[in-house]
Amino acid sequence: MNDEAYMRRAIAVGRRRRGSTGENPSVGCIIVSGGEIVAAASTAPGGRPHAETRALAMAGEAARGATAFVSLEPCCHHGQTPPCVDALIDSGVARVVTALDDPDPRVSGGGHQALLDAGIEVTQGILADQAKWELRAFLKRHINKRAYVTLKLAVSADGKIASKPGEPTAITGETARDRVHLLRAEVDAILVGVSTVLADDPDLTCRLPGMNGRSPVRVVSDSRLSIPLASRLVATANDVPVWIMTTNASDAATRGALETRGVQVIECLATHDGKVNLDDMLAKLAERGVSHVLAEGGAHMAKALVEADLVDEAVLLQAPVKIGPQGLAAMASLPLDTIRASARFRQRGESETLGADWLAKYVRVR
Repeated sequence: MNDEAYMRRAIAVGRRRRGSTGENPSVGCIIVSGGEIVAAASTAPGGRPHAETRALAMAGEAARGATAFVSLEPCCHHGQTPPCVDALIDSGVARVVTALDDPDPRVSGGGHQALLDAGIEVTQGILADQAKWELRAFLKRHINKRAYVTLKLAVSADGKIASKPGEPTAITGETARDRVHLLRAEVDAILVGVSTVLADDPDLTCRLPGMNGRSPVRVVSDSRLSIPLASRLVATANDVPVWIMTTNASDAATRGALETRGVQVIECLATHDGKVNLDDMLAKLAERGVSHVLAEGGAHMAKALVEADLVDEAVLLQAPVKIGPQGLAAMASLPLDTIRASARFRQRGESETLGADWLAKYVRVR
């Protein structure tokens, strides 16, 4: 196997922990000695230990003289754990191969330089584009200072998300709904507008068997703090975190009632018409370690994100049934072709068949 083949394995190993490593990226590391993989590890759940230290611990003495393949530049700063470059140097590896430089200013080339200064051979940029895709949300948070947004839309064949406004409607089948739960398990937060909470009273958790613990933070954009205290989200806030992004944090009575129930209230800037400023909201989520947001709920939320040019990726799940002109359009007054036929997006990969439904993914290109 060559460097690209080994790096491909390292990137695949890192993919396993996507959505479960907190503010840290889900990195993959493999140790190769004598042409054999002697250890493979990803970042641990919660973000620590890092992939390199876990892989080196697995390899033991076999790491001496070996090559470490890592999907992201090893860290060189002291945080809650010692730097990974120290572990690599102490292990006696002869060579380190990486895919990407770490944009975190605490690292940003320092990891590679520390390895070189220790006499370790360093090869950079192997499968960089593939690693950028896998670590796209982490990169967005550090480079653009905001959370990466995936917009999920489950629509009928005529582009509707409900039979009529305020009426919850099952659009797609079980296979497609399971895929949505998997999407939830792979992100840091789920975002809905408060109108979705008022209309659907959703749980917004991952309910795949064995993956209940992978439910992300549930975020509600609620400018007036109008979320009902009896809603499912508020009732379960001590089990799965709920963050309310609002412009009305000065309402002490409502805020206190929510916080008593375990909800975190976060104040955001307001738009000219008093709504939550979405740019500021995504920046505040990034400050709290949220890299990847799955925007799930509300035609108006979908429209607002698209109009603000904040959608990085769109997942479109389409059912074969038609609802009719009385139905609620997926993005309010915006047509779906705003994404499907826009020069700003391109389809990534082929469409997937999910039972009677299909899934297409669109990625922002400019």
